Order: sequence, then structure tokens, then C-alpha cells
Amino acid sequence: MMDKVHNCWFRRPRCRAFFILILAVGLALSGAQAETRPKPSANALASAHPLATEAGLRVLDEGGNAFDAAVAVTAVLAVVEPYSSGLGGGGFWLLHRASDGFEVMIDGRERAPLAASADMYLDASGKVRTGRSVDGALAAGIPGTVAALEHLSTKYGVLPLKRTLAEAIRLAEQGFPIDEVYRSRARFRHQALRSSPAAAEIFLVEGEIPELGDLIRQPELGAVLRLIAQQGKEGFYRGIFAERLVAGVRQAGGIWTLEDLHQYRIVERKPVYGQYQGTRLTSAAPPSSGGVALVEMLNILSGYPLQSMDEMTRFHLTVEAMRRAYRDRAQYLGDPDGVELPLERLTSPFYAAGLRAGIRRDRATLSAQLPGYASARPQARDTTHFSILDRAGNRVAATLSINYPFGSGFMPPGSGILLNDEMDDFAIKPGSPNVYGLVGAEANAIAPGKRMLSSMTPTFLDDGRRIAILGTPGGSRIITMALLAVLEFTRGGEIQEIVDRPRFHHQYLPDILYLEPGALDESGETALRDLGHNPRRLQSDYGNMQIIIWDRRDNVVNAASDRRGIGAAMVR
Repeated sequence: MMDKVHNCWFRRPRCRAFFILILAVGLALSGAQAETRPKPSANALASAHPLATEAGLRVLDEGGNAFDAAVAVTAVLAVVEPYSSGLGGGGFWLLHRASDGFEVMIDGRERAPLAASADMYLDASGKVRTGRSVDGALAAGIPGTVAALEHLSTKYGVLPLKRTLAEAIRLAEQGFPIDEVYRSRARFRHQALRSSPAAAEIFLVEGEIPELGDLIRQPELGAVLRLIAQQGKEGFYRGIFAERLVAGVRQAGGIWTLEDLHQYRIVERKPVYGQYQGTRLTSAAPPSSGGVALVEMLNILSGYPLQSMDEMTRFHLTVEAMRRAYRDRAQYLGDPDGVELPLERLTSPFYAAGLRAGIRRDRATLSAQLPGYASARPQARDTTHFSILDRAGNRVAATLSINYPFGSGFMPPGSGILLNDEMDDFAIKPGSPNVYGLVGAEANAIAPGKRMLSSMTPTFLDDGRRIAILGTPGGSRIITMALLAVLEFTRGGEIQEIVDRPRFHHQYLPDILYLEPGALDESGETALRDLGHNPRRLQSDYGNMQIIIWDRRDNVVNAASDRRGIGAAMVR
């Protein structure tokens, strides 16, 4: 039979003509359907800083797409939020292209220097040398933000870097007024900044915290941005500027080489996908642990009728799902280019069913009863996020970081680039916690050129009617904030309800249930203690979620910036 078909298509002109006609009709219909797909009624952008939001919307107003706006927002945040992100850091940019539905995660995560080793932060007796992976030049991984900016611009944008970087250049050179958030972060990292003369000159005033409203000018950073606008990533990773970076790092005790910079490449990765109660989830892939852990938690919870349960049972089961996903994060996840990861198993509903079988509704599982590692410390704030939707339907969710506030606190002289301290995101020693209290195993051990594990979780949600674009900073708490947002979205919650919802967090170790103020009253905390949990009420809020929701049926676009931060969400 196949021979007859073969003979028809390749030997009979009328058959070939008929086939070509059918193909042409199909393509025409497909194009017609694409033309009739609903498009958003407005552009929308939510970011952690009003200046970044305005810069991104201006690019959209001038004919750029969501990917061009992402370049502008990333660059402006590098200037006005030096405590959260920057050209000396990295991140993940999750993209959706409306014209064909293509989705990809741009991995601009930092890499370990080629001279790095598994024991580089241990002393002769094998103990962790406190602070070496957090402060100073030795703590810095090879940054990826600049490579990601060029990739976003040249492959997905429509405007040149000269245009999309213009506002960041202006703000770097002319300055921006600092706010109380800046002051609190600088106060937290005061000693690290004072230890770097170049950083202290820019971010402090005579070694002290600047006053509210003081201008921060960064002419050297402006010059670097101009160089990138003219030469792309080559202006950063090669040539005179690269030599200056490497020389400054090595003079301060770091181990960077020019080859480290020359070898840096971004990686396009397939996102992690999942389903929960009819909502399709698209999220970050390794070396982010965010998407995998998020899908695992949702798979566990999918076996329960959460909406019909009382609040305490719902709370308890959600915490138990968090505990198990963070245990697996510590045990299995790392850089997919250097370690074989059991992603299919971890994201499988059948694996989640097995984990669910070990959860008691009447009793908490002690983390010590799960195989893994002991000891951990509390965590701090860091990182930044922005969400973008343009009128064509393109969308971006991007979470960026330099790790700890103000990163390593170190700036190579004459560079204007504040370096990250992402090396602390490796498992410095199996079972030993990083600054966020997260532990890890061999999968996330330090190795030359390896990307360190992350918790950043930029995410898209689609329930058939509404699309959400979301993410947040928050160190080890990022993934659980994303989980709570998904649960609220699938419940039908409105955008402000999703952002304002009081948060809670469990990360396996330490075996503590962290409660944001307002998350539970005293009777609720008592009920959780009776179940065997160890609740601890935090003194302040955490997180800084930036979210956009597009209701396709009514063609209404809304955006919200977390009340916990100083960001801005705009629709126009």
C-alpha cells in the first residue's frame, strides 16, 4: 500500500499538485486563525522600581516589543537597584512569543570560574571558612546578564541596544535619588561595601550610609553600558574592559581569568511544564530549582480537595508538600549541563502520589524523619523580578539576582560593576547551609564552569481564560511564594488578592514554619503546634511579587506590584 502512495506523490503530477493545494489551504487557514487570536488591549509592565517600569513602557510606546522592554528594564534595574541585580550578576528570562506560541527560558545564570574547586571555601580541617563565599572577589561567579541582554535584543527584539539601553545610561550618568529601601540594604551590607574602595566611593558617602534623597551617580557603569550599546557582549567579555575586570578581581584575591569571560555563553532551555486543576504552568528549568519544586508541590496537592477542607488542614497539607519538595531540591538538583537530574521522576504525578501517601492529615512529618542533611540558618531578602505583556501578546517573566544584598560588595576598580556572590548558592559542603539556610548535596557541588542552583521562579499560568505572568524575589522563599500565588490564581482570586495574600514558608531545613505577619492568628498557630509543626512568626513582610493578568474573554489587562516593595505596575 505504501508503495502505491509513494508512487502517487512522486510520480503523478496531479497528485503532487493536489497535495500542494491542500498544504497551501492549511497554511492559509492557520494564518487566518493566528490573525483572529485575541490580542491584549494594552501593554502592561510590573517591576520592582518605578523608573524601570516607566523605561520599559516607553520602549513599548516607541515600537519595541516585550523583549526589547525586557532589555530596558533589566538595564535600568541594574542601575537603580544595585542591591538586587546588575551587570555583575545573572538571571532567568522566561519568554512567550505570541506569533507562534514558542516558549523558552534564557539561562543567564552565573558560572563558577574555571579555577574553582569543590573545597575552595573549606579550611585544612574541612570546615567552612565563614564569609569567603559571600564577601569579596572570591565569592563572585562569572556574570551572565550582559550576554543575556544581547541575546534578547538580537534574537527576539526589534530595536537596537543603543535605543533600549538609553534610559539606563542616562540614569547611571545623571543619577537617581535613593530611597529607604536602598538605605536599609546598604545598612545591612555596610561593612562589605566599606571593604571595597570602588564600591564605597559610589554607594556610600565618606564611608557612611547616604541620606534619603541623595543622588547616586555611576559614570563608570554608564560608560560600560555605552560600550555594550556599541559592541554588544564583546565589549564586556573581551578586550580592555574584560582585562580590567579580571585584573581587579585577581588583585583582590579572586580567581577569574580572561578565559572565564571569553567562554561565557547563555543557554536556551526548555521550560518546566505542569498542570494543576486545569491551569497550565510554565516555569523555570534547572539550574533553577523553582519550576521543578513548584510542579512537585502542586502534584502532591492535586490529590486533595483543598477548597472543601478547613483552613488548618489545607495549611498543614500545603506545608507538608513544601517540606518534601525542598528535601528533593536539596538532594537531587543542580546544573543540568554537569549533573544528571531525575527531572522526569520529580515532576511525575506518580512520584507525587508516593510522597502524598507518606503525609498524615493529623500529624506533621519531622524533617529529621526524611533522609537528607541537618543544620540551617535563616535567610534574607535579595533579587528582583519584572513581568511584561505587550499588545501583540508577547510576554516575559524575568527574575534577576546578584544574590545577597549588594552581592559580594566588591567592585573591581575603574569598572563600575558590582559583582555577585552567587558562589554561595553552591553546596559549599554537603549539608552545610548557605546564607539562605538552604542545604545541598553533590548535585550542586562546586565544579569549574558549573552553574549554581537557584530558587528563581519566573512563571506563566494559563487557565484557558486568564493568563498570568508572575515572579518574586525572596531567596529560598521564592518557590513557596510562587506556590501560594498559583493556589490563589486557581481558586479564582483577583490580581490584588494574589499579591496581598499573607505568606508562609517551609524549606525542609531548618524544620521551622515561617509565618508572615497576618498569615495566622494565635489560635491557628496553636493548632499547627498541636499537629507537630514549629511555627515562627516573622517580624516583617517578605517578597516583592510583580504580576500581570490578562483576561482574554473580556480582554482586560491588569497589573500589580507588591505592596511590600516600592515597585510600580502600569497598564497603557
